[in-house]
Amino acid sequence: MQSRTLPSVLDSRSVYRGRIFEAVVDRIQMPDREKPFDVEVVRHVRSVGIAAMPAEDALMLVRQYRHAARTWLWELPAGSVDEGERPDETARRECQEELGLVAESIEEMATLIPLPGYCTEEMTFFRLTGLRAPGAGDPEVQQDEDEDIETRAFTFQEVRRMVLSGEIRDLKTVAVVTLLDPR
Repeated sequence: MQSRTLPSVLDSRSVYRGRIFEAVVDRIQMPDREKPFDVEVVRHVRSVGIAAMPAEDALMLVRQYRHAARTWLWELPAGSVDEGERPDETARRECQEELGLVAESIEEMATLIPLPGYCTEEMTFFRLTGLRAPGAGDPEVQQDEDEDIETRAFTFQEVRRMVLSGEIRDLKTVAVVTLLDPR
């Protein structure tokens, strides 16, 4: 595959800064174009997707309200990597926060770019097994204030059926099913 020269960023201006992302407009110059143009970019912190597996053929999903989609969605637990935190630490923390479970084993599967057309977010997917209730010596965690979560284990067959029927519309969930069970 032929290597291509990256465009030059001539200017960048922030138009919004929030808790987990910033919206910017970059003025870029493509190497093979005469005129520069503007590109809108969402700069998002790293995140993790959690494939918490209570059994070999089962996956824990969460159902929560997603205001941008204006609906309740079944999806893979996920979360943003905090400043100074490693992605595997985030996965363990989010597993306990969203599912109320501690993972004995964690395995990194892949890092993907969910929305490369306009967002810088990179999501690292982890497979978590050996799930158990928190006990003495485990860190105390709480759900985020904006979370109202229902949790449930599904077989891969159920999850595939839910994807095909449109009941699951979340791409990170579809991606992890492909990573874990690529049939």
